[in-house]
Amino acid sequence: MLKGSCHCGAVHWEFDGTPDSATACNCTVCRRYGALWAYDWENEGIRTSGTTKAYVRADSGDIEFHFCPECGGLSHWRGVSAHPDGRRRTAVNLRLSDPEPVADIPIRHFEGFETFEDLPMDGRCVRDYWF
Repeated sequence: MLKGSCHCGAVHWEFDGTPDSATACNCTVCRRYGALWAYDWENEGIRTSGTTKAYVRADSGDIEFHFCPECGGLSHWRGVSAHPDGRRRTAVNLRLSDPEPVADIPIRHFEGFETFEDLPMDGRCVRDYWF
């Protein structure tokens, strides 16, 4: 199980197992945050705790980005609407984890600015993004 928390420790997340990849997205929101996302389903593979403040993009409204109201750490996003089966997609920011448990997770690039397509993997992993 992977764990992460904001800088002040008020917001936490847990991810069951190890994700196959971490996503680096270049959409107008993610490129500003610099997050590395690991995806699963809320309260199944991912659990979050602590009080957060949510930001929803005015131009789409599909995703809530959750922050610690104390230190501002971006902990996770969650889908505003549940899928037809009732489950809600969510992702945690792997940058809130200790480095070693996530270091070798490969990076998957998502072109979220123009084409909304997965890009070819380039061999980099989370460790390569720490600097």
